[in-house]
Amino acid sequence: MHATSHAPHLFLDRRSAGLELADALLSHAAERPLVLALPRGGVPVAFEVARTLHAELDILLVRRIGAPGHSGLALGAVIDGANPQFVVNEELMRQVRPPSGWFEEEVQRQLQELERARRLYCSEPPPPVAGRCVILVDDGIDTGSSVRAALKGLAKSAPGQLILAVPVAPREVVKDLQPLVDELVCLAMPEPFGAIWRHYGDFGETSDQEVVDLLAEARHSAR
Repeated sequence: MHATSHAPHLFLDRRSAGLELADALLSHAAERPLVLALPRGGVPVAFEVARTLHAELDILLVRRIGAPGHSGLALGAVIDGANPQFVVNEELMRQVRPPSGWFEEEVQRQLQELERARRLYCSEPPPPVAGRCVILVDDGIDTGSSVRAALKGLAKSAPGQLILAVPVAPREVVKDLQPLVDELVCLAMPEPFGAIWRHYGDFGETSDQEVVDLLAEARHSAR
């Protein structure tokens, strides 16, 4: 496991950050990897990675499971995929002690939300992960909670190799996430970190339509 770090710098926008990230991942092109983007902001970045590596592109949807009455307190998360997985924060579960059956019902509810989101973005089912080189891409990391849940969920699907690739993230968060992956590529780890948007010239919101269009273009190119 290792992290790749370059001198901190400002990215023009998500697409240009994706091109830089693709250059750092070129050694994996021969493995025909599966590139998974965390929507919505991760999709323009991952699109350039997938296009450069001639790789399959898809999205990875993550839904947090908030504690009863405290939605900001994440007891776990549900992760999209051919075989959807869920992860649990065991320590928080012991502290909160939700009513019997509540967590299971919430998992099912969030699975339905994942299905709705996938229908919005693309009609095709998630591609299989088992045995493949999988590259998870986002436009940056701040606390790392969603990425951590996504990586743990992906690991349950037994990829052959699991890589996390982001343009920018805090150094301490990168250090904490490294044990969850086989390789971690982060182009910039500025200190002080501030917020992800500070490291982009253009960090405008990625629309649902842009996600749909990029995924459709990627699928058309892959044919």
